[in-house]
Amino acid sequence: MALEEYRRKRDFKKSPEPEGKVAKKKTAELFFCVQKHLASHLHYDLRLELNGVLLSWAVPKGPSLDPKTKRLAMHVEDHPLAYGEFEGVIPEGYGAGIVMLWDRGTWSPEVDDVEAALKKGDLKFTLNGYKLKGSWVLVRTKGWAGGKTGPGGSSKSWLLIKHRDEWAGDLDITTFAPKSVKSEGDFEDILAADTPAIWISKGPTKGGEAGAMLADVIERAAKLKAARKKKR
Repeated sequence: MALEEYRRKRDFKKSPEPEGKVAKKKTAELFFCVQKHLASHLHYDLRLELNGVLLSWAVPKGPSLDPKTKRLAMHVEDHPLAYGEFEGVIPEGYGAGIVMLWDRGTWSPEVDDVEAALKKGDLKFTLNGYKLKGSWVLVRTKGWAGGKTGPGGSSKSWLLIKHRDEWAGDLDITTFAPKSVKSEGDFEDILAADTPAIWISKGPTKGGEAGAMLADVIERAAKLKAARKKKR
């Protein structure tokens, strides 16, 4: 089943993520989104709708508009289509952290057969989002010795590359437009709206750059909540 791995990794009694199912096609357009996820590491999840699910790649450094910059994109389990609107806090377990809906829109393949392109490891496509637009390509690499593999033994390691067009440039879109397209807030705004009690005594990640970033987000979220209480 397309979502079996997604469900296996999660405890939906603890996670607010949608349990989801393979969705029936409602429109001719294909949905895409990018979710910014502060967990054990900060990364960006690129998701492309296909056959009722969201094909997903974790992009550690986020998308780049510069065609010279090739960004690592790790192919991960398919997600339910409903996940494309998810923004919130995963308090514990797999993926514990804060999920922001960083971009969304529609995508269209630049190939006749998407499944064949995925099997080959060379998917060219066009994005029409709020932040990401124009032509892109996902290219599977050979990976490295001992690296993770997907179905059939193929490498999970891909590269996300922007093609040269009117939407390409050297602007760092992740720092220029860091906030949510859904709530227009940042991580602290999302956390302040729903702070799980478990985070007060124990955050989902400790140490390193992500741990320091998360500690700062928790502190800013606490100040936001305190300010809101004073206004009441």
